[in-house]
Amino acid sequence: MSLIEAPTIWFDGALVPWQQARVHVLTHGLHYGTGVLEGTRVFATADGPAVFRLDDHLRRLARSAHMLRLPMPYGAEELAKGTLELLRANGHRSCYLRHFAFLGYGAMGLDMRSSPTTTVIASWEWDSPVGSEALRVMTSSWRRTDPNAVPPAAKATGPYLNSVLARREATDAGFDEALLLAADGAVSECSSENIFAVRGGVLRTPPAGAGALEGITQDTVLTLARDLGVEVQVENLLRSDLYAADEVFVCGTAAGIVPVRSLDNRELPSAPGDLTVRLRELYEAAVTGAEARYRGWLTPVG
Repeated sequence: MSLIEAPTIWFDGALVPWQQARVHVLTHGLHYGTGVLEGTRVFATADGPAVFRLDDHLRRLARSAHMLRLPMPYGAEELAKGTLELLRANGHRSCYLRHFAFLGYGAMGLDMRSSPTTTVIASWEWDSPVGSEALRVMTSSWRRTDPNAVPPAAKATGPYLNSVLARREATDAGFDEALLLAADGAVSECSSENIFAVRGGVLRTPPAGAGALEGITQDTVLTLARDLGVEVQVENLLRSDLYAADEVFVCGTAAGIVPVRSLDNRELPSAPGDLTVRLRELYEAAVTGAEARYRGWLTPVG
C-alpha cells in the first residue's frame, strides 16, 4: 500500500518538511530495535476531523517506553498538543497517525544509556494495509515471541520483525494475512491485528499471555460487544476453535474490523457474520461521532 506524503512531520518538538525528517545511519534504534510506537487514526466527523482514543494511545506509548527503560523527553500533554498542531498543519480530514520514540545517534553497542531519545509524530493518508474485504488467512510457521522474552504489553519496534516475516510468508503463499501461534501452540494474533472468534453467540479473543498485543481496537470491540449485550471471553484459543467458529474477524487501528473468509483453506460459515456486521456498524458510528455514547473517545482537531 503506497504512502502519500504530507507537508510536515513533528520532529522533536518542531514541524519540519517531510523530506527533512531524517536521522543518522548509526541511530541506535535502527540497529537494535530500541523504539516504541503507536498507530492512531483520525476520522472525519460532522464536527470536523477527530483523533480516536488519542489519550489511550499516548498512555500506551508511555507504558511501552517505561518497560523498555527508554526515556521520554515529552509527556502525554505535549505529545497531544503536538499531534493536533501537526494535523492542523497537514490539513487532513482523515488519516493515519504514527507516534514514534526511539534511541537516536549517540553511541553504538547494546548499552543504551548514552543514546538520546528522538520523538516523531507523522500523519498521512493511507488505506487499510489488509484491505476491507473478507480475508484469506493462513497459520504461519513463525511463532509469536515468548511473552517472557518481549512483553506483549509493550508496542516496541524490534519484535515487529516477527510480524514482517509472517506476513511475507502468507502473501508469498497467496493469502491475505498470517495467524501466529504462541510457543505452546495457542492462538496469539495476526501479524498486525487481534483476532476474534464467534461461536454460539459468544465472542472470544486471546489474552496477552498468548503473546497478543493488548490492542486498543481490541478493547474497543470488547466494549462495543458488551454494550450490545454479547457475552465476551478473553481466554486461550486453539486453532481448532477458529476452524469450528461461526464467524471470525480481525481488528486493528489501521484495519478496523475485517471479516475472515477462510483459515488454512477452511471456509468459515459466513463472512461477514451477523455479529461482525453489527460490531462494524457500531464501530463506524463510534469513530465518526455518530453514536453519542462514545464521543468521549474522540479528540477534535479543531
